[in-house]
Amino acid sequence: MKKSIFISAVIFVMLMCGCAYGFSDVSTDDWFYENVNGMTENGYLSGYEDGTFRPSGIITKAELVSVVGRVSGLEEKKSQTSHWAGGMLQAALDASLYDWDEIPPTGETFDEPITRQLAVKIVMKAFLPDEKGDYNKVSGSVSDFSDLDGRYYDSVIAAYSNGVVYGDDKGRLNPKASITRAEACAIIMRAADKRGNLKPYTPPEAAEPPAPVTSVSGGASENGRLRVDGTRLVNERGETVQLKGMSSHGLQWFANFATEDAIKATAAYGANLFRCAMYTGEGGYLSNKAVKDTLISAVDAAIRQDMYVIIDWHILSDGDPLANADAAAEFFAEMSERYADCPNVLYEICNEPNGGVTWDGNVKPYAERIIPIIRANSDGIILVGSPTWSQDLHEAAKNPLSGDNIMYTCHFYAGTHTDWLRQRIADCNLPVFVTEWGTSAADGNGGVFLDEAQKWIDFMNERGISWANWSLCDKSESSAALKSGANVSDGISADELTESGAFVFGNF
Repeated sequence: MKKSIFISAVIFVMLMCGCAYGFSDVSTDDWFYENVNGMTENGYLSGYEDGTFRPSGIITKAELVSVVGRVSGLEEKKSQTSHWAGGMLQAALDASLYDWDEIPPTGETFDEPITRQLAVKIVMKAFLPDEKGDYNKVSGSVSDFSDLDGRYYDSVIAAYSNGVVYGDDKGRLNPKASITRAEACAIIMRAADKRGNLKPYTPPEAAEPPAPVTSVSGGASENGRLRVDGTRLVNERGETVQLKGMSSHGLQWFANFATEDAIKATAAYGANLFRCAMYTGEGGYLSNKAVKDTLISAVDAAIRQDMYVIIDWHILSDGDPLANADAAAEFFAEMSERYADCPNVLYEICNEPNGGVTWDGNVKPYAERIIPIIRANSDGIILVGSPTWSQDLHEAAKNPLSGDNIMYTCHFYAGTHTDWLRQRIADCNLPVFVTEWGTSAADGNGGVFLDEAQKWIDFMNERGISWANWSLCDKSESSAALKSGANVSDGISADELTESGAFVFGNF
């Protein structure tokens, strides 16, 4: 995300609108004051929205490398992951600031706390790579030098000898302990000062935000057959359409919330979309073909309610869509023939590719097999996921599919996916449909995170992006829209909605 200037939603942030001085928890008497103030003056650091710096907070590998990379002038590179800091971490790895095994580029340790010895190595490699030190002097003065791993000797010795690092009041480095924000700020600033030519950071001019999209709502009788025009979903008159509704949970588990009564009750709140999540694994279609009958019943019910409806081939545990491509081909041949002339139906051909699959190697070849099967019967909207649980839109953008009426899905959960994923949507220049999102963290629990969810709602409304919320059920998780035991046979009352449900239903 080269257009994105922020570093992280939770820690060091590249300053966007002037320097933030006078942190409420940083005083002129603090040992780290000059270093924190220096980085802030130069535009490399701001604090939290409440005016604090939180000097004792622990810094992660991704956060430290990102700050070091910005201050030392690294340019982001193509990353192997969708992590917000992946581009800078790849650049740091390529610059030999650390080794592959210390922070694997596959991303699984990016958000772990960084050890002091590794932090020192990265800082010294970035700013003072040619500096040396006296082994005998440093090893004799650092009381826990023997705790240091041998690969860090040179960097630590150079850091001590050049005044970048000092031990604690007992002469200890604590090399394998984590490092705090204040400590990280201090060693970065000392090393940068030692190198010299530290320049104030001036962020690139932000791109002009797109003009808000005027979109219409309404059901299939009003909008007719949908199509894709550029990056927009439009109706038969060419007007941008925004579909808003609910996704079912797994039909094999919560069929009682995919009935005519449940769908009708959802439509009564203004929803014009229902997504039928037919799991392939987890006891779903591949082992229980009867779940297809539940899906057909739900699709037909949504059509009777004048709603648009998504037939979702909900891969999850079978993360590679190619793994069951034969079954998918057979299924979509049947569904597209059944609903060939129906303008209400959209086809989501792979829910969340995951588990190390790639766009070029797995998802695109799968889509290129399934799309012609659907097109033999229907010109309806086809929705295609991307790797990393339908978040790698940037990879799809590099090598998009050919053909008409194809959209790319994005899935988010407000407690986990924030500015970086919104930026990815803004940058990809693809027609995007958010076929699944939740107010919770990515595991369906935590929160609910309504402030962040509102940011997402505003973002989607401004761009006319259609969405389906996860999920219409009474499961004991914070993303569920209904309270336990909710009875949808007579509608959905306000007191049957969870906090998440009330928020989502209020945004139809």
